[in-house]
Amino acid sequence: MVWAILSGIEGNLAAYKAVLKDIQQQRVGVEELYILGDLIGPRPESEELVGYIRQQRSLPPQICLGWWEEQLFNLHALRHDPDAVALKEKYGAEAVEQLWNAVSRDTTNWLRGLDFGFFELDCLLIHGSTLGCDDELTPTTNPLTLLDRLLRTDANSLFCGRSGLAFQYQLSEAQITSTVETLGAAQSPGIPQQHSLKPRQIIGVGNVGRLAGYASYTLYNPNTGNVQFQQVTYRESLNPVSASGAKDSHNTGRTDA
Repeated sequence: MVWAILSGIEGNLAAYKAVLKDIQQQRVGVEELYILGDLIGPRPESEELVGYIRQQRSLPPQICLGWWEEQLFNLHALRHDPDAVALKEKYGAEAVEQLWNAVSRDTTNWLRGLDFGFFELDCLLIHGSTLGCDDELTPTTNPLTLLDRLLRTDANSLFCGRSGLAFQYQLSEAQITSTVETLGAAQSPGIPQQHSLKPRQIIGVGNVGRLAGYASYTLYNPNTGNVQFQQVTYRESLNPVSASGAKDSHNTGRTDA
């Protein structure tokens, strides 16, 4: 039993097809395909990509919401930021027009029906974290922050795609002491509480469509816990317009906390 976990296709149909081909060529059979958000992006192929996935009969993916979907909903006044401030600040006003033109209203309505995330076995699969799609976890995130994200869900493994990085961050078994203090001079400090922390991990699953000609995704065996990062190269027939300022960095490795 193996899962293929993707994120950040961002409307790049050629990259997605290259990843599907790589999945089909794996020696072990992939039984489940997850796309952790950012299915669409400010690319003209976004509409075609969604249509392709909706018609996909072999290994149909389970898809959750991502940051680009949230920005699209903002543009349609379906979220709390109709002026798309976050999108403009990160990518500029041009990206607003590109995203608006890339995805139809009918497709937007279909995207609204996607899940926020998936809890399978002892794994949470989500774009950012339970705090939101914009919560970006990386190997350099404060370990206490990473621990907080894990404890909020009671998951042993959290798979996320917001950063676009491929990484495995392990939190070892440990004891944590915590106290609660109440405001006010008359109140005394709380009694220290001991908590046992079992081994947990956060896994960045890579990014499929951000870098032209290069895609990364993750294979995971829930029976053995084995994590395998895959890198795929492909040739793009077009040089589509994309939002400026996007990250072009990627990282594959393991960090132990």
